[in-house]
Amino acid sequence: MQKDVLINAGAGEIRVAVLEDGRLQDLMLERTIGLDDGPRKKSDGRSGHSLIGNIILGRVQRVLPGMQAAFVDVGLERSGFLGAREARCLADLPGFDEERTPKIGDCVHEGEEILVQVVKDPIGEKGARLSANITIPGRLAVLVPNTPGVALSRRIEEEGERDRMLALGEQMIAEGGDKLVPGAGYILRTAAIEASLADLKEDAERLAEAWRPVLARRQSAKAPTTLYHDLDPVERTMRDTVRSDTTRVIIDDAQAVEAARAYCRRAMPEAESKVELFKGPGSLFDAFNIEEEIERLTIPKAPLPSGGWITIEGTEALTAVDVNSGSFTASTGLEETSLRVNLEAADEIGRQVRLRGVGGLIVVDFIHLSDAANIEKVLDTLAESLGKDHTPTQISPMSEFGLVEITRKRVRDPLVKLMSECCRACSGHGRKRTRESVALEIIRSVERSAAAAPGKPITVRASAEVVRWLDDHGDEVRGALARRGAARVSFAANDAFAREGFDVATG
Repeated sequence: MQKDVLINAGAGEIRVAVLEDGRLQDLMLERTIGLDDGPRKKSDGRSGHSLIGNIILGRVQRVLPGMQAAFVDVGLERSGFLGAREARCLADLPGFDEERTPKIGDCVHEGEEILVQVVKDPIGEKGARLSANITIPGRLAVLVPNTPGVALSRRIEEEGERDRMLALGEQMIAEGGDKLVPGAGYILRTAAIEASLADLKEDAERLAEAWRPVLARRQSAKAPTTLYHDLDPVERTMRDTVRSDTTRVIIDDAQAVEAARAYCRRAMPEAESKVELFKGPGSLFDAFNIEEEIERLTIPKAPLPSGGWITIEGTEALTAVDVNSGSFTASTGLEETSLRVNLEAADEIGRQVRLRGVGGLIVVDFIHLSDAANIEKVLDTLAESLGKDHTPTQISPMSEFGLVEITRKRVRDPLVKLMSECCRACSGHGRKRTRESVALEIIRSVERSAAAAPGKPITVRASAEVVRWLDDHGDEVRGALARRGAARVSFAANDAFAREGFDVATG
């Protein structure tokens, strides 16, 4: 199987697409314009930039025994939320049972400075979700400074393999000595299955080198202060997405290519030869038809091979997925028709929720099946499809009405909320592109024009609100475009354009 990782390192946004035999299987977007590197009082995370993995020295603002949680000032517009379960490593109780969740008052008190990590981005009106159980991921292992011992990724399932990996991890700690973090624990990732003891030691030593400056900076820092940022999006993609079976890593920016190769030389030398620069023609995502796919991900309807479709629509409480057979009819009867469409839907649902970033409760309304064996086939296919997801999911049995409930950990806003917002003109029943999404589309269009006509001036005409956004981030936008070869760009507001309309002219 051909497995390609595409990285569009554009001006203002990093986009990563994972393809298997040319079919899009995973998509990650991270926006980079309008951000700063420290705690951001004016940002709630909705800009698209992920804060997950940041380690912050925060200050406890309020302890709420009724909620068994605390609110922590971490330098964002909204305070972060720290539940008692995520704070239990801070509890100082004699004979404390690790399986028991302590009361929040035993873990923190108001005004206290504590070290926390962002585990879930701010979503909507909710602040970031925090944990005091700090982790720093590496290529092969995850460092857990506050919890000794060895654990394994839940994706490593075979019992004999788990025993071997646990023994290897214990040996790594025993032989690591002063080069490792004293008293720390490690979670071995799936990538460690093929690793040697020497490889694991090197990865653990790199993690120790990342952790020691955090402890040093904490000594003089005042809350709220960010002490650690996770890797940049390109390096993070290499660490978390590229595997031994990855065929190619194609990147459309020379600077990003060098960053990826430099990370490979440090942490995964076997992958350096897989990294290549995209040289056209056209843009990387256009060449692999990813732009069209992204547009389709913002509409509710997703087609199935037989001619049927699934409809995916979100509400505040849940996401509903409806399975429709369309005009398809199997020659062997209704049960066979329902089974085939349901199997196609079960396979596609896992892919769609992954690509769309759907989280929380998902309710799937399958077409009715009478045969229990066929129901089992559908559930097995759904489990296999969702099993490809790195985000934890759970599946319920099918109800007598053909409904299946899925829970998927909600880490950030879904794609549709990142790219669009409710339309006031239609009383909130429809959606329209956000200013940021239109502005980033303009930036990509400018990049294409600059590549086609190097050195020529470029004029952009767009709606006043989009031009205002571009002007508000003018230095960042122009600096990023200049690095991509578009040094002479001007923006002009034109009332003839609605928000989503614009024109890019060269010369």
